[in-house]
Amino acid sequence: MSQPSQQDEIVAEDAGLPQSAAGIEPVLEAKGLSQGQIVRKRFLGHTGAIIGLVVFAIIFVMAFTSVGYWGIPGWWKYSHDEVAPLVNDGVPTASLWPLAWGEHPFGQDRIGRDLFAMTMRGAQQSITVMVVIGLIAGFIGVVVGALSGYFRGWTEAVLMRLTDVIIIIPGLLLAAVMAQMAGRRDSGGWFSSFASNNGILALGIFLGLITWVGLARLMRGEFLSLREREFVDAARISGASNARIIFKHILPNAVGVLIVNITLTMSAAILTETALSYLGVGVKAPDTSLGLLISQNQEAFATRPWLFWYPGLFIVLICLSINFIGDGLRDAFDPRQKKFNAKKAKDAGHPLEPTPVTAFDGTKDD
Repeated sequence: MSQPSQQDEIVAEDAGLPQSAAGIEPVLEAKGLSQGQIVRKRFLGHTGAIIGLVVFAIIFVMAFTSVGYWGIPGWWKYSHDEVAPLVNDGVPTASLWPLAWGEHPFGQDRIGRDLFAMTMRGAQQSITVMVVIGLIAGFIGVVVGALSGYFRGWTEAVLMRLTDVIIIIPGLLLAAVMAQMAGRRDSGGWFSSFASNNGILALGIFLGLITWVGLARLMRGEFLSLREREFVDAARISGASNARIIFKHILPNAVGVLIVNITLTMSAAILTETALSYLGVGVKAPDTSLGLLISQNQEAFATRPWLFWYPGLFIVLICLSINFIGDGLRDAFDPRQKKFNAKKAKDAGHPLEPTPVTAFDGTKDD
């Protein structure tokens, strides 16, 4: 949505209107509130972010409580690898009218495994790899981009050359090789042992170590621009340390780019895990993931479409909800964001068109 210009604000002020009446959310809208309260108010006012947060919260709670996690039992009576007798030939028992949940709400596969349990287990895998990649890639990308953009010189040269080396590595191919090494249980190396016992965690750590380069380049560009601003000069004159300038003054002004890139990286992480599992080099049986479910049931799309629909639906819902949440966080944290509500301006009857300026002759109209 377009932002109002300074002239629009002046016209609104000359018309004797508060900026909020003209559809402009003023900078001092939260006078007397703390920074945390301002952020919370802006985030709660973002409809898409709230919807995304609710959807993601429901998926998260269902996935990690239904089939259990790390040895903690869940409330659902079936596990993802448990075989049960076929009910109604595996057709989903859930229905909207009459409202019913049934024995197997998402249906069963050909051998009787419960698709709801398998989908929840797959959602666990996707969320785990998403969080791990987001944390690792976000941390490394911010540190590398901030240091190279702020200090310049040899620091920038070394870090950017390292970024150039990593950016040319084909991540998907290297992840496939790593997954193959993780599957070699007969080799006694520490990596194979760790990856075999913690497959999805090892995959997330590995992908996080090679997916931070895009964020590092973007953060470097932001820091190159912001380090020349007046508030940075004022902080230097006041005696602030470099670390304080970077993390207390510059980074909050680059938070919009940071949040958008991290959320895109997290969404891409889910799709990467899905692609690897679909190709057979990611999560492997007896464990499962959303990508592996799609791969295993692609041939049943015409005869048993529910085996394909539910894993695909959860992939879409997770990715969309994360992107909506990121958009809301960007608007809430970025201090340069200013909201313009065109509907309020129109309803108020003030289109904010420039008014002609006449010379003041010193007389006062009655």
